[in-house]
Amino acid sequence: MTGTETEAVNGQPQKSTRDTRNTGPGRLLIAVYAVFALSATARAGYQIATKFAEAPLAHVLSAFAAVVYIVATVSLAKPGRTWFKVSLAAVLVELIGVLVVGAVSLFDPVAFPHDTVWSLFGRGYGFVPLVLPILGLLWLNRRRPSRTNGHSG
Repeated sequence: MTGTETEAVNGQPQKSTRDTRNTGPGRLLIAVYAVFALSATARAGYQIATKFAEAPLAHVLSAFAAVVYIVATVSLAKPGRTWFKVSLAAVLVELIGVLVVGAVSLFDPVAFPHDTVWSLFGRGYGFVPLVLPILGLLWLNRRRPSRTNGHSG
């Protein structure tokens, strides 16, 4: 599969609207992911360049979060089954990351002397990092590509 599967309508191939995630509310979701990709990248870059020795784990996690947000942004904007799977993986990794880092930073604050995007479940970002993957998973569930492989029904 190429990620650009089509369905035949009246004998003419048509791209399935379910194979795209960048329409309607998906555009807003992608825009929020893009803002977080830029924000997390800038934060991680600054932290690594100026304070890495003070809290290497926190700063590496900030960089990891930035990569996750970049992958989520790009994959949500691309059509097709392959990009859908990449989106799903990125959003699930994000959810697990924010839950694990959030819990550890809450119960063992010494482990994170500097905040990450996901510290305290994204408190520094208005808890958007906690809500965003949930909204992402809901959107992906609504936009799941059909499994008919071009057959109607």
